[in-house]
Amino acid sequence: MTHNRRKKLSIRNQLEGKVREIVHGPVVCEIVVKTKAGTLASVITSRSVKDMKLKKGDRVFVMIKATEASIKRAGK
Repeated sequence: MTHNRRKKLSIRNQLEGKVREIVHGPVVCEIVVKTKAGTLASVITSRSVKDMKLKKGDRVFVMIKATEASIKRAGK
C-alpha cells in the first residue's frame, strides 16, 4: 500500500499479510492472517467476506484500532 493511500485512513496501525484460513459462519467469519509480526485473527461479517471476495492466499491489510490496552504480568 502506498504512503498516499495509507494517509486516507485514520487507522495508522496496518500490517500487510496473507489470508491463511477463513472459518465461515452464517453471520460472521473468522479471518486468520499471517503477517511479519505474527498471526492475527479478525471477525468480520460473512457479507463482507463475500463482497470482498476474500479467499485463502489473498494479500490483505490488517488494520488495528485499539481503544484500550491492558497488561498482565507473565509467569507468577
